[in-house]
Amino acid sequence: MRTSGSIALCLSALIAGGSTLAVGDSPFHDQPASPRSLPADNLPPFGMLDDSGHLVPTPPMPAGGLHRGPGSPPESTARGPSLDVAIQAARAAVDACAARGYRVGVSVIDSSGEARAMLTADGSDGSHVFVAMRKALTALTFKMPSSEASERVPEDQKLLAQVRPNMFVEGGAVPIVVAGAVIGAIGVSGAGGQVIGRQDEICAQAGLLMIRDKLGAH
Repeated sequence: MRTSGSIALCLSALIAGGSTLAVGDSPFHDQPASPRSLPADNLPPFGMLDDSGHLVPTPPMPAGGLHRGPGSPPESTARGPSLDVAIQAARAAVDACAARGYRVGVSVIDSSGEARAMLTADGSDGSHVFVAMRKALTALTFKMPSSEASERVPEDQKLLAQVRPNMFVEGGAVPIVVAGAVIGAIGVSGAGGQVIGRQDEICAQAGLLMIRDKLGAH
């Protein structure tokens, strides 16, 4: 998450650049400063407190306002499971873990690493979906289960160079593959066990199994 000082700087830049924003521009795409931030963690540089405890005011709005009208092009065209399929996969993973007595969080991401569905089981710590997303980013990047990546990455400098600070390189996630192409991943976090992520990954596999026929994945 970007610091409040940076938020104020971004606002100043918006105002200094002119009294209005160009058509199509949006103040809602303030990239977080930390490399540990997850994909799509974009925050508006206003409406939050600055370092002095003041609420940063709303900048001049672009012509036509902030919201696109009906029929506007999609904001993302990244390949990935549809909303319905992603929810089915996440729910199947949650249920698989629940049947074994575990309360978990599940994240399903698309090919750009952005979330398609995130579910937290009743009684589960809400942080698990974010750990699950970090595991899913590992499976997506290395095109393999994150448990396999956790074994191979430390021994391979080329693989290690691909690790980013927002990844969690432990078991618990599997890639979603369609016709040989990785279009996303399913990550699970929160199940116990002596081997980190082993039970999580069993549940992630259950989620993948639920949607295989719908995706034509193999």
